[in-house]
Amino acid sequence: MEWYADYARRTEAEDEDGFGRLVSMFDFAQDWDSWEMHPAGDEVVVCLAGEMTLIQEHPDGSLHSETIAAGQYLINPAGVWHTANIPVPASALFITAGQGTESRPR
Repeated sequence: MEWYADYARRTEAEDEDGFGRLVSMFDFAQDWDSWEMHPAGDEVVVCLAGEMTLIQEHPDGSLHSETIAAGQYLINPAGVWHTANIPVPASALFITAGQGTESRPR
């Protein structure tokens, strides 16, 4: 997730209120190999093609998983660790509060 760190460094001065958003699109063919968490705000995940199962780990340790298909979305709340399983190739659009993003191995 080096590009998140680069993005944060480039936009830190203009995003002091924490409301800046990173909009990105990715294609996936396999499960994610890491967890990530965005402390500065919620992340919207819109599945554009295929199917993905998003897994959220809440601060109390509880897990929530939900499968979304093309045209559906899910919100990863601020401060909630999340990852994804990709049962079939998928494309997704992400609107992310990127400041302070953390990642850890899965």
